[in-house]
Formats: sequence, C-alpha cells, structure tokens
Amino acid sequence: MNYDAEERRARISAARAIGTPAIVVGIDGSDTSWDAYAWAAGEALRTNGQLVAVHVMPYAEPAALGVPYGYAAAHSARQEFAAEIEAEAVRRAAEVGVPVSFVGEYGDALGALADIARSVDAHLVVVGRSAKRWHRLTGSLGHRLTCRKDAPVVVVVP
Repeated sequence: MNYDAEERRARISAARAIGTPAIVVGIDGSDTSWDAYAWAAGEALRTNGQLVAVHVMPYAEPAALGVPYGYAAAHSARQEFAAEIEAEAVRRAAEVGVPVSFVGEYGDALGALADIARSVDAHLVVVGRSAKRWHRLTGSLGHRLTCRKDAPVVVVVP
C-alpha cells in the first residue's frame, strides 16, 4: 500500500461523523457497478450513512494488455479514467444528497475493497454482479468478498 492510499483512508475516517455508517461500494465504470452505486446511495440515504466509492486499477504492464504504448501512458490513462469515475460518483451522490468519499487505488479489487472496508469500519460492502462468463468458473468478486467476512456484502443484480 502506498502513502497516498493511507492518507486517503485517514481523511475518509476523519470526515465521517462518529456513528455514521460507512457503505463501501466498488465501481469500475460498468453498468452493473453503477447499479450497485445507485443501490448503495439509496441505502446510505435510508441509514443516514456515507458512501465510500472505491475504484481499483489493476497492476498490469501495457505489453501484457497488448497496448502499444508505454507504462507512463498507461498510468496516465488509468488516472484519467479514475478521475472521470470520481466526477460521476460525486455528481450522482449530490443528486440524492448523500456524502461520498472516493478512493482510487492500484491492486487487486478483492484485497483493496476488503482492506478499505476494514479501515473505515464499513457497515456494508456493495458490488455489482459480474457480467464476465469466466467468473462462473473462477468465482466473482462478490462471492469472494462474502467468503472473507470483512463486512456484510450485497451483490446487486440488475
């Protein structure tokens, strides 16, 4: 974990009022993740809670992805995409009047979501249902999160 991630998590915890439920929601820009975000925002509204939107960017070399540009360009593209997701998350939260914090991290989605859920003492972790066929064989993120038992998990199925 890098220093920036620790600092972001400390800011999230400090911004949350004591006793305010934290609802961690994973967003990757897919339709199913935005469905999960909408459900989590509704739950935060019902429970007077705060959303913690988490976007996890994979550690992958551009060559492994078949991308013809270098590491710096891939890093820049990931950061731009994360900024777009953050802006959309903030806009959607403002529409319904729910406070939101955004965390963008590199790494494995399972590890990052579980770690953030523990660090903010999440009352709930929300993810969208995977649309990838190979997850039926390897296990989806939602299934793997429920096995960890870091916090109650809701998998939103549209």
